[in-house]
Amino acid sequence: MNIKEFVQLAELLHQRLTDLHQTASVLPLIPSDLVPEAFKELYTTSKVLQLQVQELYQHNEELIQTHKLLEADRQHYQHLFEFAPDAYLVTNAKGIILEANRTATKLLNISQHFLVGKSIISFITLEQHQYIYEQLIQISKSQQVREILLPLKPHHGNSFKAALTVTSAKHQPRKSITLYWLIRDISEYQPRESATVENQKNLIEHRPVHKYSKGETISLNPLLIWYVCKGVVKLSTFCETDEEILTGLATEEMVFGSSMTSLPIYQATALTDVELVSIYLSEITLFSAISHILLPKIQQRLQQTESFLVIAGRRRVKDRLHHLLELLKQQVGKPVPEGIRLSIRFTHQDMASSCCTTRATITRLIGKLQKQGIITFDHKKHMIFRDRP
Repeated sequence: MNIKEFVQLAELLHQRLTDLHQTASVLPLIPSDLVPEAFKELYTTSKVLQLQVQELYQHNEELIQTHKLLEADRQHYQHLFEFAPDAYLVTNAKGIILEANRTATKLLNISQHFLVGKSIISFITLEQHQYIYEQLIQISKSQQVREILLPLKPHHGNSFKAALTVTSAKHQPRKSITLYWLIRDISEYQPRESATVENQKNLIEHRPVHKYSKGETISLNPLLIWYVCKGVVKLSTFCETDEEILTGLATEEMVFGSSMTSLPIYQATALTDVELVSIYLSEITLFSAISHILLPKIQQRLQQTESFLVIAGRRRVKDRLHHLLELLKQQVGKPVPEGIRLSIRFTHQDMASSCCTTRATITRLIGKLQKQGIITFDHKKHMIFRDRP
């Protein structure tokens, strides 16, 4: 029985009870205090039921309209998905393809019927399988957008360089993970070795940006390195006494990562608000344009590390501090009318750990330099190296 039949039956019942009630009211042989009262109660109940049925009918009509609108929206977005100019895939957390649009079927050279149910890994070269397995695990744990560059091999076709932009979503109540993939063929857009510096820079910076606030510890992954777009990152380790030792600074356009050190404990902390982009190590070997950009940055970090080693090798603490201040002036110094101002405030403990001495010793030596007029401080306590006449 559908809703309309139910409404008609309720109305018929109500009409019959109305007729019975009217008939019982005029019959002289039936006690006036018994049957009419019973029919009156039935009539009232029937009236309430009729009102509720009408309300239910109205809600049902509204649900039907809402369902029609939702179905129209679903068909609209399904149409956009199917005929999008870029290739889109929807997979589960293990990379099994659940949906694919027409562009994806053309790109991977396989019909939609056979594509659904396959693993996205089957279109990735064998040497990249372990890498993509690790990526699937990390992406499923995080809802951040991630871009992966690697070769894809279509069904019965030649491999091509592809950019895969992927994000994850968790669905209730089963808490299942769904991955959404955007795939682009970038083989025609790879810059040549003679590409301009601006184009090379765009290849790095046109990626999802990860932001960290001042004082926040930056997560490190041995599979990637971080490229600093904005801000300054402090790199440090810890000695046996749990004392933090400054090992380097990553400023704008520099790189850092746990893969670039053999230290068992390695920590990165945002000295300012920073913006970073991640680059996977496999990309450096896959794409010459990226390696062409990053190798000078890696060399810059190695040279800075050597400078810190030279500081530690000085016999006198005074000389260690002098070389440290010169290094900081080169790395984070900015010209001001009074001289060169350090854009970052370093604590005496930071300087002491880099110079392998105590904070009290650094405080005393800094005081001497200030009295000699070599350095001064502005109202924000930033150190300024004064210009000498």
